[in-house]
Amino acid sequence: MANIKKAKSPAEKSTPQPLKDKAYEKELRRLHVELVKLQQWVVSKGLKVCVVFEGRDGAGKGGTIKAITERVSPRVFRVVALPAPTEKEKSQLYFQRYVSHLPSAGEIVIFDRSWYNRAGVERVMGFCTPEQVQKFLDGTPTMEHAMVDAGIILIKYWLEVTPKEQERRLRDRIDDGRKTWKLSPMDIKSFKLWDKYTEARDAMFAATDTAWAPWFVARSEDKKRVRLNVISHLLSQIPYKTLPVEPVKLPKRKVGKVKPTDYPFRYITERF
Repeated sequence: MANIKKAKSPAEKSTPQPLKDKAYEKELRRLHVELVKLQQWVVSKGLKVCVVFEGRDGAGKGGTIKAITERVSPRVFRVVALPAPTEKEKSQLYFQRYVSHLPSAGEIVIFDRSWYNRAGVERVMGFCTPEQVQKFLDGTPTMEHAMVDAGIILIKYWLEVTPKEQERRLRDRIDDGRKTWKLSPMDIKSFKLWDKYTEARDAMFAATDTAWAPWFVARSEDKKRVRLNVISHLLSQIPYKTLPVEPVKLPKRKVGKVKPTDYPFRYITERF
């Protein structure tokens, strides 16, 4: 009987050498300029953009979102990362608490985890019933179709990481005092449930990877590469043009005409 090789996941395929810092910073700078142009276009044209990021713990969602937003206006690029639902929210229609965060004209809303919590962590950790999961999977395409019909540009990303790299990153959070805040009790509980998360992901894709709201998968073994790849792809999904900008010239000003104050400012200790 012939040996049958198990198909590799997107993250398990051969990964290029890690990107050097200099090359990364140069390309990121260029992409940041394009994101500013996109921001101006979205505001000018009153576009409504919704970007969803999903993936396992440690897949790099937060770092990718930070790379997108660090040089643009938080009034245009709005990041939504909702906490666990309150008792009141648990009694509401499931999508209800997400709807209020959807973009208005001139906004790009980025969900750091989204309504897909139900298909992922809630399903795997037993926070909802199988019936609730199935209702979610059945109803989400209709909900997202309504969003697109309402003029929302909906872009969904799944960041795919291998078990080995995920473990390395989670261990790094334990050992690095700067990152301990990233490690939650939920991360520890879910660490041993890799296969269950894989099943949940596959069921979610099968039900919600639609023509009007497809899933885009980004391999995130190399954090620098995935950030550049996602930003490049995001820019390609929203046709935009460079808007004309009026040249800026600083006016003349007078400095030193006012007598120095003798107010006793409380300067901080300069330790560096």
